[in-house]
Amino acid sequence: MKVTVKVSALLYPTEIEQKVKIAITNLFPVELAIREFGIPQVYGEGKLESLRLLHQRLREERILDTARNILLAGISGSTTQLRLNKQVAFMGKVNFPAGEESLGSIYVEISTGNSEDLLKLIDWLAPRTIDGKPVEEIDL
Repeated sequence: MKVTVKVSALLYPTEIEQKVKIAITNLFPVELAIREFGIPQVYGEGKLESLRLLHQRLREERILDTARNILLAGISGSTTQLRLNKQVAFMGKVNFPAGEESLGSIYVEISTGNSEDLLKLIDWLAPRTIDGKPVEEIDL
């Protein structure tokens, strides 16, 4: 399965570049670079392997149902998009902000070759649960 993961976060003047990079790499072990679009942006790309930490954290924090809902709600074709709280990610945790944050969020875009593969990836990342326990764990 071909998976592309793109992560980015705006780097505001009040923020320290290294801390924003740590926030991203705490959840997505990818190489990061700075892109300039008026406000600098920390940006990186990865493949399926870059989702393994997120996969693990969703289970440790017992937020599979929330993650699944967010991932499904963000689907457009063979891509899903989501946002993560930058400050919480700096602490190595996962939080899905309800709205726009003052310091911005970490933006994540996950793409696969087709919508069928995307649903399979979501089933792997955040499977259906009963009483908070995964109904079925699949391997990717």
